[in-house]
Amino acid sequence: MAAEDLATPRDRIAKDLEAVPRRPGSAKPDAIIVADHVTRRFGGMTAVDVHHLEIQRGAITALIGPNGAGKTTLFNLLTGFDRPNSGEWSFDGRPLSQLSAAKVARAGMVRTFQLTKALSRMTVMENMRLGATDQGGERLVPSLFPPLWRHREKEITEQAEELLARFKLDTKRDDFAGSLSGGQRKLLEMARALMTKPSTVMLDEPMAGVNPALTQSLLGHIQDLRDEGMTVLFVEHDMHMVRHISDWVVVMAEGRVVAEGPPTTIMQDEAVVDAYLGAHHDTDLGDDSLLGDDVLDELEAEAEAQEHRTQEDA
Repeated sequence: MAAEDLATPRDRIAKDLEAVPRRPGSAKPDAIIVADHVTRRFGGMTAVDVHHLEIQRGAITALIGPNGAGKTTLFNLLTGFDRPNSGEWSFDGRPLSQLSAAKVARAGMVRTFQLTKALSRMTVMENMRLGATDQGGERLVPSLFPPLWRHREKEITEQAEELLARFKLDTKRDDFAGSLSGGQRKLLEMARALMTKPSTVMLDEPMAGVNPALTQSLLGHIQDLRDEGMTVLFVEHDMHMVRHISDWVVVMAEGRVVAEGPPTTIMQDEAVVDAYLGAHHDTDLGDDSLLGDDVLDELEAEAEAQEHRTQEDA
């Protein structure tokens, strides 16, 4: 079947990735992010040790792994919020390893955070306006002459209103951001990130702390970004979400990329099972939850026993 005959963007991406080897560091047919030999150490601990990683343009790529695997640290490095001990990476062919977070964002790669960064004492609309680029009124001399920047401010306001309507936050435009629910703040942060008109959006645990009522809305917005041609890279622990919306999955453990592949098969990869479960290797990662109730009960029992032993030692 010709690529143009495929029904959806997801179908076309699946076709593009069909021949990609299911191994760590595999080359992609149209990589927008390429990282090589990236390491980050904190004292004697190596948090990130990525030999080679490529992210496919226009795809939704999930970055998964157990707590402490180095996922957020890798995000911080790629987006300029942290500096590596070694390594380099590029975005759309442009080297980024020496750029600040602000310059990375201006290059077209923006991110959200696990803990939202909304400015609580500013309104929702004010938060949105802050996300826009090329604001002449931010500079001292032009700020003294409103006719120089009023047209741009109007454009920014119109763009913000469109995004707020899209994310169903338009009725909250004049509310303080601190009054929003956790899920609404996630939506606000995603909408504010889009004010820069990026080509790549990186989401750090977008579902963390979100009311189930807003989960489906967030999923739909992430898929819409892909359908509009954006590249999405996200960190997530919710395996149901990962299987539902991702086109490709990268698995990290102990700072390294240990597996890659499509979501339909990656959960059965032995390296993934070992990375997540260790001795609990019989747990089915194809279930809607990462750990079944039986394993959770066992882990809770182990934790209680450990706590009891600690109390006895004390």
